[in-house]
Amino acid sequence: MGKEIELSTAITDIAAGPFGSNLKVECFVPSGFPIIDGANLKGYKVTDNITKFVTEEKARSLSRSIAHRGDVIVTISGTIGQIAYIPEDSLYDEYLCSQRQFRVSFDSSMVYVPYLVFYFHTFEGQNKILSFANQTGVPALSQPLKNFKKIRLCLPSLQEQRRIASIVETINDKIENNIKINDNLADLLQTIYQGRFGNDILAVNQGVLSDICSYSTDKVAVSELNVRTYFSTENMLSGKAGSTEATSLPTTSQTTACHKGDTLISNIRPYFKKIVYCEDKCGCSTDVLCFTPSQPCYSAYLFSTLYADKFFAFMVAGSKGTKMPRGDKQQIMTYPVVLPSEEELAGFNTIASPLLEQIYSNRAENKRLSILRDTLLPKLMSGEIDVSAIQL
Repeated sequence: MGKEIELSTAITDIAAGPFGSNLKVECFVPSGFPIIDGANLKGYKVTDNITKFVTEEKARSLSRSIAHRGDVIVTISGTIGQIAYIPEDSLYDEYLCSQRQFRVSFDSSMVYVPYLVFYFHTFEGQNKILSFANQTGVPALSQPLKNFKKIRLCLPSLQEQRRIASIVETINDKIENNIKINDNLADLLQTIYQGRFGNDILAVNQGVLSDICSYSTDKVAVSELNVRTYFSTENMLSGKAGSTEATSLPTTSQTTACHKGDTLISNIRPYFKKIVYCEDKCGCSTDVLCFTPSQPCYSAYLFSTLYADKFFAFMVAGSKGTKMPRGDKQQIMTYPVVLPSEEELAGFNTIASPLLEQIYSNRAENKRLSILRDTLLPKLMSGEIDVSAIQL
Protein backbone atom coordinates (compact mmCIF):
# COMPACT_ATOMS: atom_id res chain seq x y z
CA MET A 1 0.00 0.00 0.00
CA GLY A 2 1.50 3.33 -1.03
CA LYS A 3 4.81 4.14 -2.64
CA GLU A 4 8.01 2.48 -1.47
CA ILE A 5 10.61 4.97 -0.29
CA GLU A 6 13.93 5.00 1.52
CA LEU A 7 13.46 6.80 4.82
CA SER A 8 16.37 9.14 4.09
CA THR A 9 14.26 10.90 1.42
CA ALA A 10 11.79 12.02 4.10
CA ILE A 11 14.30 12.93 6.83
CA THR A 12 15.25 16.59 7.23
CA ASP A 13 17.59 16.15 10.21
CA ILE A 14 18.99 13.35 12.34
CA ALA A 15 21.43 13.36 15.26
CA ALA A 16 22.52 11.12 18.11
CA GLY A 17 22.55 11.96 21.79
CA PRO A 18 25.80 13.27 23.29
CA PHE A 19 28.83 11.11 24.00
CA GLY A 20 28.89 9.77 27.54
CA SER A 21 31.84 11.95 28.49
CA ASN A 22 29.81 15.03 27.57
CA LEU A 23 26.85 14.12 29.77
CA LYS A 24 28.10 12.73 33.07
CA VAL A 25 26.03 12.25 36.21
CA GLU A 26 27.72 15.31 37.70
CA CYS A 27 25.95 17.41 35.05
CA PHE A 28 22.48 16.58 36.38
CA VAL A 29 20.54 19.18 38.37
CA PRO A 30 17.21 18.91 40.28
CA SER A 31 15.33 20.91 37.62
CA GLY A 32 16.09 22.68 34.38
CA PHE A 33 16.40 21.43 30.79
CA PRO A 34 14.69 17.98 30.50
CA ILE A 35 16.52 14.85 29.33
CA ILE A 36 14.70 12.10 27.44
CA ASP A 37 15.73 8.53 28.18
CA GLY A 38 14.24 5.07 27.72
CA ALA A 39 11.77 5.56 30.58
CA ASN A 40 10.03 8.21 28.45
CA LEU A 41 9.71 5.98 25.37
CA LYS A 42 7.46 3.19 26.62
CA GLY A 43 4.56 4.10 24.31
CA TYR A 44 3.88 6.02 21.11
CA LYS A 45 4.41 9.48 22.58
CA VAL A 46 7.36 10.74 24.61
CA THR A 47 6.08 11.03 28.18
CA ASP A 48 6.84 13.87 30.56
CA ASN A 49 7.73 11.81 33.63
CA ILE A 50 11.19 13.37 33.44
CA THR A 51 13.68 12.50 36.17
CA LYS A 52 16.90 13.99 34.77
CA PHE A 53 17.72 17.60 34.00
CA VAL A 54 20.73 19.71 33.06
CA THR A 55 21.24 23.46 33.03
CA GLU A 56 20.15 25.49 30.01
CA GLU A 57 23.81 26.34 29.36
CA LYS A 58 24.81 22.65 29.32
CA ALA A 59 21.96 21.74 27.00
CA ARG A 60 22.84 24.51 24.55
CA SER A 61 26.43 23.26 24.45
CA LEU A 62 24.98 19.98 23.13
CA SER A 63 22.61 21.66 20.67
CA ARG A 64 22.75 18.88 18.04
CA SER A 65 21.17 16.52 20.56
CA ILE A 66 18.21 18.79 21.34
CA ALA A 67 14.85 17.47 20.11
CA HIS A 68 11.70 19.50 19.45
CA ARG A 69 7.97 18.87 19.19
CA GLY A 70 7.22 16.67 16.21
CA ASP A 71 10.61 14.93 16.37
CA VAL A 72 10.90 11.15 16.65
CA ILE A 73 13.15 9.62 19.33
CA VAL A 74 14.69 6.16 18.88
CA THR A 75 16.61 4.09 21.43
CA ILE A 76 20.12 3.07 20.35
CA SER A 77 21.09 0.73 23.18
CA GLY A 78 19.36 -0.99 26.07
CA THR A 79 15.67 -1.56 25.31
CA ILE A 80 16.11 -1.41 21.54
CA GLY A 81 12.98 -1.12 19.43
CA GLN A 82 11.70 1.84 21.45
CA ILE A 83 10.44 4.67 19.25
CA ALA A 84 8.14 7.59 20.12
CA TYR A 85 7.37 11.12 19.00
CA ILE A 86 7.22 14.38 20.95
CA PRO A 87 3.57 15.54 20.75
CA GLU A 88 2.51 19.13 20.11
CA ASP A 89 1.06 19.36 23.64
CA SER A 90 4.25 18.18 25.38
CA LEU A 91 5.10 19.79 28.71
CA TYR A 92 8.40 21.17 27.41
CA ASP A 93 9.24 22.86 24.10
CA GLU A 94 12.61 21.11 23.85
CA TYR A 95 14.33 18.03 25.23
CA LEU A 96 17.90 16.80 25.34
CA CYS A 97 18.39 13.23 24.10
CA SER A 98 20.36 10.95 26.40
CA GLN A 99 23.40 9.01 25.23
CA ARG A 100 21.18 6.01 24.40
CA GLN A 101 18.85 7.75 21.95
CA PHE A 102 18.88 9.61 18.64
CA ARG A 103 16.41 12.14 17.27
CA VAL A 104 14.90 12.44 13.79
CA SER A 105 12.99 15.26 12.07
CA PHE A 106 10.78 14.48 9.06
CA ASP A 107 9.47 16.45 6.10
CA SER A 108 5.89 17.25 7.12
CA SER A 109 4.79 17.39 3.47
CA MET A 110 5.66 13.70 3.12
CA VAL A 111 5.23 12.19 6.58
CA TYR A 112 2.55 12.40 9.26
CA VAL A 113 4.81 11.60 12.21
CA PRO A 114 2.26 9.72 14.40
CA TYR A 115 1.54 7.39 11.45
CA LEU A 116 5.24 6.59 11.04
CA VAL A 117 5.67 5.88 14.75
CA PHE A 118 2.56 3.65 14.70
CA TYR A 119 4.08 1.76 11.78
CA PHE A 120 7.33 1.14 13.67
CA HIS A 121 5.30 -0.33 16.54
CA THR A 122 3.93 -3.09 14.29
CA PHE A 123 5.67 -6.44 13.95
CA GLU A 124 6.91 -5.47 10.49
CA GLY A 125 8.17 -2.08 11.65
CA GLN A 126 9.93 -3.49 14.71
CA ASN A 127 11.67 -6.07 12.52
CA LYS A 128 13.05 -3.30 10.31
CA ILE A 129 14.59 -1.53 13.31
CA LEU A 130 15.86 -4.69 14.97
CA SER A 131 17.36 -5.96 11.71
CA PHE A 132 20.48 -3.88 12.37
CA ALA A 133 20.84 -4.78 16.04
CA ASN A 134 24.06 -6.30 17.38
CA GLN A 135 23.78 -10.03 17.85
CA THR A 136 26.18 -10.21 20.80
CA GLY A 137 26.84 -8.24 23.98
CA VAL A 138 24.64 -5.41 25.24
CA PRO A 139 21.57 -4.96 22.99
CA ALA A 140 22.33 -2.07 20.64
CA LEU A 141 21.67 -0.86 17.11
CA SER A 142 24.67 -1.05 14.77
CA GLN A 143 25.45 2.25 12.97
CA PRO A 144 21.99 3.44 14.04
CA LEU A 145 21.73 6.71 12.11
CA LYS A 146 23.10 5.30 8.86
CA ASN A 147 20.98 2.15 8.98
CA PHE A 148 17.80 3.93 10.08
CA LYS A 149 18.03 6.24 7.07
CA LYS A 150 18.36 3.17 4.79
CA ILE A 151 15.09 1.58 5.97
CA ARG A 152 12.65 1.10 3.09
CA LEU A 153 8.89 1.10 3.57
CA CYS A 154 5.68 1.74 1.69
CA LEU A 155 4.39 5.22 2.51
CA PRO A 156 0.76 6.09 1.62
CA SER A 157 -0.31 9.59 0.69
CA LEU A 158 -0.30 12.14 3.52
CA GLN A 159 -4.10 12.12 3.59
CA GLU A 160 -4.15 8.34 3.85
CA GLN A 161 -1.55 8.44 6.65
CA ARG A 162 -3.76 10.86 8.58
CA ARG A 163 -6.86 8.72 8.10
CA ILE A 164 -5.13 5.58 9.33
CA ALA A 165 -3.51 7.36 12.25
CA SER A 166 -6.79 9.01 13.29
CA ILE A 167 -8.24 5.63 14.34
CA VAL A 168 -5.26 4.80 16.52
CA GLU A 169 -5.14 8.35 17.90
CA THR A 170 -8.81 8.16 18.93
CA ILE A 171 -8.14 5.01 20.95
CA ASN A 172 -4.96 6.47 22.43
CA ASP A 173 -6.82 9.66 23.39
CA LYS A 174 -9.35 7.62 25.34
CA ILE A 175 -6.52 5.75 27.08
CA GLU A 176 -4.81 9.03 27.95
CA ASN A 177 -8.06 10.49 29.29
CA ASN A 178 -8.51 7.48 31.56
CA ILE A 179 -4.96 7.95 32.83
CA LYS A 180 -5.65 11.61 33.61
CA ILE A 181 -8.88 10.68 35.39
CA ASN A 182 -6.98 8.13 37.47
CA ASP A 183 -4.32 10.71 38.35
CA ASN A 184 -7.07 13.04 39.57
CA LEU A 185 -8.75 10.26 41.55
CA ALA A 186 -5.44 9.32 43.18
CA ASP A 187 -4.82 12.97 44.09
CA LEU A 188 -8.36 13.21 45.51
CA LEU A 189 -7.80 10.09 47.59
CA GLN A 190 -4.54 11.54 48.95
CA THR A 191 -6.24 14.84 49.79
CA ILE A 192 -8.94 13.02 51.75
CA TYR A 193 -6.32 10.89 53.52
CA GLN A 194 -4.20 13.92 54.47
CA GLY A 195 -7.25 15.78 55.73
CA ARG A 196 -8.17 12.95 58.07
CA PHE A 197 -4.87 11.32 59.02
CA GLY A 198 -2.10 13.57 57.76
CA ASN A 199 -1.02 14.97 61.14
CA ASP A 200 0.38 11.96 63.00
CA ILE A 201 1.85 14.21 65.74
CA LEU A 202 -1.58 15.37 66.91
CA ALA A 203 -3.19 11.93 66.60
CA VAL A 204 -4.51 10.28 69.75
CA ASN A 205 -3.47 6.83 68.58
CA GLN A 206 0.03 6.88 67.14
CA GLY A 207 1.97 3.93 65.82
CA VAL A 208 4.47 2.89 63.20
CA LEU A 209 4.11 1.30 59.77
CA SER A 210 4.78 -2.21 61.09
CA ASP A 211 1.55 -1.91 63.10
CA ILE A 212 -0.54 -1.96 59.93
CA CYS A 213 1.48 -4.08 57.48
CA SER A 214 4.38 -6.47 56.86
CA TYR A 215 6.55 -7.47 53.91
CA SER A 216 5.21 -10.34 51.84
CA THR A 217 7.21 -13.54 52.30
CA ASP A 218 4.94 -15.65 50.09
CA LYS A 219 6.26 -17.11 46.84
CA VAL A 220 4.65 -17.65 43.46
CA ALA A 221 5.86 -19.77 40.56
CA VAL A 222 7.08 -17.57 37.71
CA SER A 223 5.21 -19.90 35.34
CA GLU A 224 1.95 -18.56 36.85
CA LEU A 225 2.84 -14.95 35.98
CA ASN A 226 2.77 -12.96 32.73
CA VAL A 227 4.00 -9.55 31.58
CA ARG A 228 0.87 -7.90 33.03
CA THR A 229 1.17 -9.50 36.47
CA TYR A 230 4.91 -9.19 37.11
CA PHE A 231 6.38 -6.00 38.54
CA SER A 232 9.99 -4.91 38.73
CA THR A 233 11.68 -1.54 39.07
CA GLU A 234 12.01 -1.53 35.26
CA ASN A 235 8.29 -1.54 34.47
CA MET A 236 7.12 0.55 37.43
CA LEU A 237 6.87 4.21 36.44
CA SER A 238 8.38 7.13 38.31
CA GLY A 239 6.30 9.94 39.75
CA LYS A 240 3.58 7.59 41.06
CA ALA A 241 2.49 6.94 37.46
CA GLY A 242 1.70 3.23 37.91
CA SER A 243 3.31 0.67 35.63
CA THR A 244 3.60 -0.71 32.13
CA GLU A 245 3.83 -4.30 30.97
CA ALA A 246 7.07 -6.06 31.85
CA THR A 247 9.44 -6.69 28.96
CA SER A 248 10.44 -10.08 30.39
CA LEU A 249 9.92 -12.45 33.31
CA PRO A 250 12.63 -13.55 35.77
CA THR A 251 14.68 -16.65 34.99
CA THR A 252 14.22 -17.99 38.54
CA SER A 253 11.52 -20.55 39.25
CA GLN A 254 9.88 -18.46 41.98
CA THR A 255 9.51 -14.84 43.01
CA THR A 256 7.70 -12.82 45.68
CA ALA A 257 3.93 -13.32 45.63
CA CYS A 258 1.61 -10.34 46.00
CA HIS A 259 -2.12 -10.29 46.62
CA LYS A 260 -5.05 -7.99 45.97
CA GLY A 261 -4.82 -5.06 48.35
CA ASP A 262 -1.03 -5.11 48.67
CA THR A 263 1.05 -2.06 47.76
CA LEU A 264 4.30 -2.29 45.78
CA ILE A 265 7.15 0.22 45.98
CA SER A 266 10.43 0.09 44.07
CA ASN A 267 13.25 -0.13 46.61
CA ILE A 268 15.91 1.14 44.20
CA ARG A 269 16.33 4.92 44.06
CA PRO A 270 13.17 5.55 46.09
CA TYR A 271 13.23 9.23 45.13
CA PHE A 272 11.68 8.13 41.81
CA LYS A 273 8.46 7.41 43.76
CA LYS A 274 7.42 4.21 41.98
CA ILE A 275 4.27 2.81 43.57
CA VAL A 276 1.55 0.35 42.45
CA TYR A 277 -1.65 -0.81 44.16
CA CYS A 278 -2.22 -4.52 43.58
CA GLU A 279 -5.60 -5.10 42.00
CA ASP A 280 -5.20 -8.86 41.74
CA LYS A 281 -2.76 -11.68 42.44
CA CYS A 282 0.65 -10.90 41.00
CA GLY A 283 4.39 -11.17 41.62
CA CYS A 284 7.32 -8.82 42.03
CA SER A 285 11.11 -8.85 41.87
CA THR A 286 13.44 -8.67 44.86
CA ASP A 287 14.06 -4.99 44.04
CA VAL A 288 10.41 -4.23 44.83
CA LEU A 289 8.94 -4.14 48.34
CA CYS A 290 5.52 -5.76 48.69
CA PHE A 291 3.60 -4.31 51.66
CA THR A 292 0.79 -6.58 52.85
CA PRO A 293 -1.85 -5.00 55.14
CA SER A 294 -2.28 -6.65 58.53
CA GLN A 295 -6.02 -6.82 57.81
CA PRO A 296 -7.91 -6.41 54.50
CA CYS A 297 -9.67 -3.31 55.86
CA TYR A 298 -6.27 -1.55 55.93
CA SER A 299 -5.63 -1.95 52.16
CA ALA A 300 -6.77 1.51 51.02
CA TYR A 301 -5.39 3.15 54.15
CA LEU A 302 -1.99 1.49 53.64
CA PHE A 303 -1.82 2.53 49.99
CA SER A 304 -2.71 6.12 50.91
CA THR A 305 -0.07 6.15 53.66
CA LEU A 306 2.65 4.94 51.30
CA TYR A 307 1.51 7.21 48.45
CA ALA A 308 2.27 10.34 50.49
CA ASP A 309 5.34 12.41 49.57
CA LYS A 310 6.16 12.44 53.28
CA PHE A 311 6.63 8.67 53.25
CA PHE A 312 8.95 8.75 50.23
CA ALA A 313 11.01 11.51 51.89
CA PHE A 314 11.32 9.28 54.98
CA MET A 315 12.34 6.32 52.81
CA VAL A 316 14.95 8.39 50.95
CA ALA A 317 16.39 9.74 54.21
CA GLY A 318 17.02 6.21 55.46
CA SER A 319 18.26 4.72 52.18
CA LYS A 320 21.73 3.20 51.88
CA GLY A 321 24.24 3.55 49.05
CA THR A 322 25.16 6.49 46.82
CA LYS A 323 25.21 5.37 43.18
CA MET A 324 22.07 3.23 43.48
CA PRO A 325 20.52 3.86 46.92
CA ARG A 326 18.14 1.30 48.38
CA GLY A 327 15.57 1.73 51.11
CA ASP A 328 16.37 0.27 54.53
CA LYS A 329 13.62 -2.27 55.16
CA GLN A 330 13.92 -2.02 58.95
CA GLN A 331 13.95 1.78 58.97
CA ILE A 332 10.94 1.90 56.63
CA MET A 333 8.81 -0.01 59.11
CA THR A 334 9.46 2.67 61.76
CA TYR A 335 7.60 5.30 59.70
CA PRO A 336 5.12 7.03 62.05
CA VAL A 337 1.44 6.55 61.25
CA VAL A 338 -1.95 7.30 62.73
CA LEU A 339 -3.77 4.21 63.98
CA PRO A 340 -7.38 5.00 63.10
CA SER A 341 -10.29 3.70 65.13
CA GLU A 342 -12.61 1.15 63.53
CA GLU A 343 -15.15 3.91 62.96
CA GLU A 344 -12.58 6.24 61.36
CA LEU A 345 -11.23 3.47 59.15
CA ALA A 346 -14.73 2.41 58.05
CA GLY A 347 -15.58 6.03 57.21
CA PHE A 348 -12.41 6.41 55.15
CA ASN A 349 -13.02 3.13 53.32
CA THR A 350 -16.53 4.17 52.24
CA ILE A 351 -14.83 6.86 50.14
CA ALA A 352 -11.47 5.27 49.35
CA SER A 353 -12.68 1.85 48.22
CA PRO A 354 -14.98 3.19 45.44
CA LEU A 355 -12.18 5.50 44.26
CA LEU A 356 -9.71 2.60 44.02
CA GLU A 357 -12.36 0.46 42.28
CA GLN A 358 -12.90 3.19 39.68
CA ILE A 359 -9.15 3.49 39.14
CA TYR A 360 -9.02 -0.26 38.60
CA SER A 361 -12.00 -0.12 36.22
CA ASN A 362 -10.33 2.58 34.13
CA ARG A 363 -7.10 0.59 33.99
CA ALA A 364 -9.00 -2.52 32.94
CA GLU A 365 -10.69 -0.53 30.18
CA ASN A 366 -7.29 0.73 29.05
CA LYS A 367 -6.03 -2.83 28.78
CA ARG A 368 -9.00 -3.74 26.56
CA LEU A 369 -8.46 -0.63 24.45
CA SER A 370 -4.76 -1.43 24.09
CA ILE A 371 -5.57 -4.93 22.86
CA LEU A 372 -8.11 -3.50 20.39
CA ARG A 373 -5.58 -0.94 19.13
CA ASP A 374 -2.80 -3.50 18.77
CA THR A 375 -5.16 -5.81 16.86
CA LEU A 376 -6.33 -3.08 14.48
CA LEU A 377 -2.91 -1.50 13.89
CA PRO A 378 -1.39 -4.08 11.50
CA LYS A 379 -4.70 -4.40 9.64
CA LEU A 380 -4.83 -0.63 9.16
CA MET A 381 -1.22 -0.47 8.00
CA SER A 382 -1.65 -3.29 5.49
CA GLY A 383 -4.83 -1.80 3.98
CA GLU A 384 -6.95 -4.76 5.13
CA ILE A 385 -9.25 -2.19 6.79
CA ASP A 386 -10.46 0.47 4.35
CA VAL A 387 -10.22 3.98 5.79
CA SER A 388 -11.10 5.91 2.62
CA ALA A 389 -14.52 6.94 3.98
CA ILE A 390 -13.10 8.58 7.11
CA GLN A 391 -13.69 12.35 7.13
CA LEU A 392 -10.87 14.36 8.68
